[in-house]
Amino acid sequence: MKSMFTLRISQLCMIFISCMALQSPAFAVSKTQTSKTQVSKIQITKTQAVAKEPDLKSNAVLVVDEKSGSVLLSQQADKAAPIASITKLMTSLVVLEAKQPMDEMIQITSADRDLERGSGSRLAIGTKLSRADLMHLALMSSENRAAHALGRNYPGGLVPMVKAMNAKAKELGMTSARFVDPTGLSSKNVASPEDLSKLVIAASHNATIRNYSTDDAYQVKAGKRALQYHNSNTLVAKSDWDIVVQKTGYITEAGKCLVMKAVIAGRSVVIVLLDSVGQYTRVADAKRIKTWMESLPSTALAKLNEQVLREGT
Repeated sequence: MKSMFTLRISQLCMIFISCMALQSPAFAVSKTQTSKTQVSKIQITKTQAVAKEPDLKSNAVLVVDEKSGSVLLSQQADKAAPIASITKLMTSLVVLEAKQPMDEMIQITSADRDLERGSGSRLAIGTKLSRADLMHLALMSSENRAAHALGRNYPGGLVPMVKAMNAKAKELGMTSARFVDPTGLSSKNVASPEDLSKLVIAASHNATIRNYSTDDAYQVKAGKRALQYHNSNTLVAKSDWDIVVQKTGYITEAGKCLVMKAVIAGRSVVIVLLDSVGQYTRVADAKRIKTWMESLPSTALAKLNEQVLREGT
């Protein structure tokens, strides 16, 4: 009887402590100041009390609530690193802003071959496709010759194209970003997750980029051949995902990368995952983030955002 009584008292104490903890200022959202050029890091201690943060395998991570700007998850988010084919979001933005005819036919030439890494392409030299088709393949399937041809046919050629990409990065406030080519094959194309979140949001405001990047499959006619392409991000075909815009990337120096804006648990969030080791890690990490957000009580993120907005005023 005594042991049962002791157990009951212990249980009541634990309940009391849990209730007090949830009302304690120690569980409030806190800010950690960084440099002036960095996004404020948000420590979500109140959210952590409700659901443990996901165990992510990507080396650099950023998850941002777009509406409030609150940072839900962050790891190495202010460190610039190679971004591989995430570059193609910037390539597409700059080409679209040049307002060149999307139905203009462009020929793939030997200049579009990957001489740096020797990667292959299904677009043979001499293939003619519209600017729209090239952008579609570059965004959806990460087609490197398509992206290079877009840059090569930018007004003035590749040099003005790269200059425009860096100018656009500056305009968006991407302070750590630097671009040297339109494909992402160069490891000198770098940006931090914080800066990439700005690029993703800007890209999501363009209907062409939204549609092309989230298309599941697309067919083009190359001469007498019909070429079927599929999205490099398998999540776009999943009925339980609502992806607004996305882009994958990979080179050895960058690891597997994935950026996207998606609606999860009724909220528009930007997810940046860089340097994932293993073929499926980036997708698995995205799924872990989605599961974590969906496991939170419906009021948890709302209260978090309210607190962040109050502290920002």
